[in-house]
Amino acid sequence: MEGVGLVIGSDDFCAALADFGVELVTGVPCSYFSAPIARFTREGRYVPAANEGAALAIAAGAAVAGTRVAVVAQNSGLGNLINPLTSLLMTYDVPALVFTSLRGWPDPGGDEPQHAVMGAATHELLDAIGVAHWTLRRGTDAAGLRALLAETGKELAAGHCVFVLVEKGAVEVPEGPAADPTAGRGTLTRAEALCTITARAEGIAVVATTGYTSRELFAGGDAPTNFYMQGSMGHASAFALGLALRPPGTEVVLLDGDGAALMHLGTMSTIGATAPPGLIHVVLDNGAYESTGAQATTSGSTDFAAIARATGYASAVVCSDAVRLDAAMGAARAAPGPHLLVVPIASMTGPAPRRATASIGARDIHHRLTTALGAGPPWADHADRR
Repeated sequence: MEGVGLVIGSDDFCAALADFGVELVTGVPCSYFSAPIARFTREGRYVPAANEGAALAIAAGAAVAGTRVAVVAQNSGLGNLINPLTSLLMTYDVPALVFTSLRGWPDPGGDEPQHAVMGAATHELLDAIGVAHWTLRRGTDAAGLRALLAETGKELAAGHCVFVLVEKGAVEVPEGPAADPTAGRGTLTRAEALCTITARAEGIAVVATTGYTSRELFAGGDAPTNFYMQGSMGHASAFALGLALRPPGTEVVLLDGDGAALMHLGTMSTIGATAPPGLIHVVLDNGAYESTGAQATTSGSTDFAAIARATGYASAVVCSDAVRLDAAMGAARAAPGPHLLVVPIASMTGPAPRRATASIGARDIHHRLTTALGAGPPWADHADRR
């Protein structure tokens, strides 16, 4: 049921899922689903998962217990889903209903560069592993969504996973944040914290996680030593570790977010075990996935500093103001690490700054950092070999 200007309202979307028997929703936020997630959260029916694979495993456990759960995720995180999808749900015939936003599709040029590869590959990837999928196109009305869900019922009843791929604009997206679960964790703004941190990090590598952290770092002052990780959520910590392990050791400041740190929390154990002396790991904690609609993370029940101490970091402190943060940065640079600085920050107000890749190509961000480190392409000497 296609039509110009039609959009499925969040109330209609949630009602369609409820009528289809969905009792619980879990996932990792995407702005395409910000309004439905806000409603499910208010109703106490949303479980925020650390990553997309964990969300699918939660749904699998619920299904085995007889509960109908829907998963919402972004296709950029589809890779996180593949392992439990193929080795758990498909192996054990556990049904799951998964709504996945189609970032980078149908026009990769109309989205951020990190979505181009997966946008073009999502449909074919699901075909390759034999997963049934439907596409919810822009212009489909609420009746069309209900009809689509009815079509998935036979596959679900047979114990199969089904994916509903959601095109941009198919579901209502509010103009402002759809959820406001927190006023932030502190009084410092992200921009103020970054200003204090970068003043102590001049000339060394700074790796910024995806979302508003990368945007605000770029807006505050670009440098060839900055690496803006716009995608690969949760992997900035592993990337920074790889930089820091470069012999004889590289100084690196890692700017992480609470949601990103939680997504692949195990990397903190790897950092503690390898103990790179020049790594300063900063977690900017506002308690929310701010760039996707301010959905709550689970950082309120997580003690990052205690985790760092338990996994082998040399030090871990909480910096609640600029004075403490400045002092902690100075102390961290003066002593072998790794060090963790947890910075509670306020929710952002006003418009978000532009993405770095709106001005600098992603490849250029890579190559200029390599040059700034005095390094070169690791396999360059193999270029002419056959």
